[in-house]
Amino acid sequence: MLQWGRRCRKSAPFAASVILDSLVNFHLHAAPGTRLHRAFEYLRDFDPATPDGRVEVDGDNVFALVQGYDTRPMGKCRFEAHKKYIDIQYVSSGGEIMGWRPARDLDVAEEYDEERDIVFFEQPSTFTPCEVTAGLFTVFFPHDAHEPGIRMLGHSNVRKVVMKVRI
Repeated sequence: MLQWGRRCRKSAPFAASVILDSLVNFHLHAAPGTRLHRAFEYLRDFDPATPDGRVEVDGDNVFALVQGYDTRPMGKCRFEAHKKYIDIQYVSSGGEIMGWRPARDLDVAEEYDEERDIVFFEQPSTFTPCEVTAGLFTVFFPHDAHEPGIRMLGHSNVRKVVMKVRI
C-alpha cells in the first residue's frame, strides 16, 4: 500500500512503489505471521538504547542493523539496491532525506556484490526525495534504488534501524 503523505515529493515522471509511513500504521503494510510483520514488530518494540550492530530477529530471514551516524550533504551519498532483501528503514531519532528512483532507470556504478547483496548506481539527474523523521519508516523493494543518509535542514545526527527482510 503506497503512502506518500506530505513528506515525499514526486519530482520525476515515474510511478512510485516506495512506502513511507508512520510506524503506528505498520499493520497496513504487512499481514500477521509474515517476515515483514515480524520486522515491524521488532521496530514497534525497539529499545533506543540498543547498541549499534546487527540484531538477530529470525536468523538470516529477518535481522536489524542498528546504526547512528551524521547525515551527509546531497551528492555525497550513493544510490543502492538489493536483490535478496527488502529494506525497512526506520528513523528512531533525527531525520534525513532518502532519495528514491526505480533501479531499472539507473546506470550501474559498481556491479552487484552477491555476498553483500548490494549494487551501487550512478547519481541520477532526478529522483524523489523523501523526508524521513523520527517515527517514520520507508520500505524499499528490490526494484527500488534508494539513497539514504542525505542531510535535511536542522538534522545532522540520525539514529536508525534498517530491517533486512529476505524475499
